[in-house]
Amino acid sequence: MKSLRTMLRLGVALGLLGQLYCANRPAVADEETPAGTRVYTLRYKFTPGETLRWQVEHRAQVRTTVAGTTQTAETLSRSVKAWTIDTVDDEQTKLVYHVEKVDMRQKFDGRQETTYNSDTDEAPPAGFGDVAKAVGVPLATITLNDRGKVLKCEQKFVQAAPEQEYITLPLPEKGVAVGEHWFEPADITVNLKDGRSKKIKARQRYLLKDVSAGVATIQLETELLTPVRDPEIEAQLVQSKANGIVRFDIDAGRIVSQRSDVDEHVVGFEGDGTSLHYVQRFSEEFLSDAKKTALGPQAPVKRK
Repeated sequence: MKSLRTMLRLGVALGLLGQLYCANRPAVADEETPAGTRVYTLRYKFTPGETLRWQVEHRAQVRTTVAGTTQTAETLSRSVKAWTIDTVDDEQTKLVYHVEKVDMRQKFDGRQETTYNSDTDEAPPAGFGDVAKAVGVPLATITLNDRGKVLKCEQKFVQAAPEQEYITLPLPEKGVAVGEHWFEPADITVNLKDGRSKKIKARQRYLLKDVSAGVATIQLETELLTPVRDPEIEAQLVQSKANGIVRFDIDAGRIVSQRSDVDEHVVGFEGDGTSLHYVQRFSEEFLSDAKKTALGPQAPVKRK
């Protein structure tokens, strides 16, 4: 089981880098569309030379109880991630992924809050060095097709790259109607007490809930396929779940916003009398030219 400090540092990296994991697996629809039903073809669309930006926010709170003592750790980070489009050819896009700025904070019970703002701080505090080095430099050069499948990925800053995350929302190969869904494999690797690792089979389920004014609303949910009855493994899995809503502009061919929430309790993760409460929220909003990219003041994570 990861310590509170390790789990929260992972949260900081997730918030900074947004969704950066070079996945290479197809999205698979599980049903045929009835004749006469309106279907929507979802595809990414890019223009060479353009830079697309999103404001990303990640907040996490971990509360543990061991031997009657409860401790809480929390992080909050906001960043601006950017894709610079290099080439577009034969439905394939080559882009450079980077983070332009970050503002983040970390708090543990009984300790002073640690903060770092890449725009105003000359040097990062202890524990934020790798994240600070990843700001303003290319993190990966990626080639993907118009369905979001990664064809080639060259990671240039692996130290800060979070695991189990995806750079794009995977889109179905065929058109889908409102009410239809598709799946993406999402296996999760966990660590066992004896030092070995184990792969938990999982998948991401996507449901086209609605289409309004050219924007598709897609619901996402993580489904575990491997039965899990070990609380220590459950405590690791909570960090890899994603359940939320994505809004995709069909005409523009890009994600305009997304939000994912996790609120999980695990009892007995380190034996009798122990418990863990993990709360996480990940959100992302597309920044048009009219929106400011500055990172404003942040409210603290509310304790529940």
